[in-house]
Amino acid sequence: MMDLQRVNEYMSRVEESEKKVFPHSGRLKTGLDLGTAFIVLVVLDENNQPVACEKQAADVLRDGVVVDYSGACRIVRELKERLEKRLDTELIDCAIAMPAGTQSSVQTHRYVAESAGLEVTNVLDEPTAANSVYQISDGVVVDIGGGTTGLAIFHDGKVVQIEDEPTGGTHLSLVLAGNYHISFAEAEAIKQDYSRHKEILPVVRPVIEKMATIVKKYIDPSQIDTIYLCGGTTCLTGIETIFEKVTGIRTIKPANPFLVTPAGIAMNCILSGR
Repeated sequence: MMDLQRVNEYMSRVEESEKKVFPHSGRLKTGLDLGTAFIVLVVLDENNQPVACEKQAADVLRDGVVVDYSGACRIVRELKERLEKRLDTELIDCAIAMPAGTQSSVQTHRYVAESAGLEVTNVLDEPTAANSVYQISDGVVVDIGGGTTGLAIFHDGKVVQIEDEPTGGTHLSLVLAGNYHISFAEAEAIKQDYSRHKEILPVVRPVIEKMATIVKKYIDPSQIDTIYLCGGTTCLTGIETIFEKVTGIRTIKPANPFLVTPAGIAMNCILSGR
């Protein structure tokens, strides 16, 4: 069972590191999350404690695949430069993560990181990265980003199954744009406005139910008693209630599920000898 208080306290510090640099010593670990809606760089110390974080909205990936290579390289380089200026040191070692099923794109993700001067020392899947923060032994971690719904089933602390399908936050925004007759950008802004979550939940419910149905398809209720959500899309207030109703399985998410995966990626950065 996840220690929700521990996770919330940890993620609160990760979020705070967007605005301040935490005291640190020793070498630094960097996690690069190339997302469909955001690109995030999280920096941790050798003990996996938050140091600094930068993020930027981006439209350079589709379903976990880089479609604007030069744009992705530019954003990662800018984020890295901002962090290095804040930290007054060079960032070298870096881990990256992929949505399950997009392993063929690993090399492109690696090239994007290397273009900014980062050395990729580890590559993993996104739900497994998230579980580095959650530290569950048994259950399923569901990572819903802008483009995909990915899940990893854990048994005795080990991944026994990984799945991923192309339904995510982008689809919610498309539904909102059509319903309100507004642009995609305006729909994205509404989705990120917590004061409007109660209003938009009934509109996007069918898409969320589809996501939950995807997860339900892959899990055995006799083996899994808890679903743990993370990813930017799961910030939507009430999404866990819909998941619980569709799957019939208890569903939990932390106070800030958005930065869980990037922080988990950074935890898995292997420090090189440089």
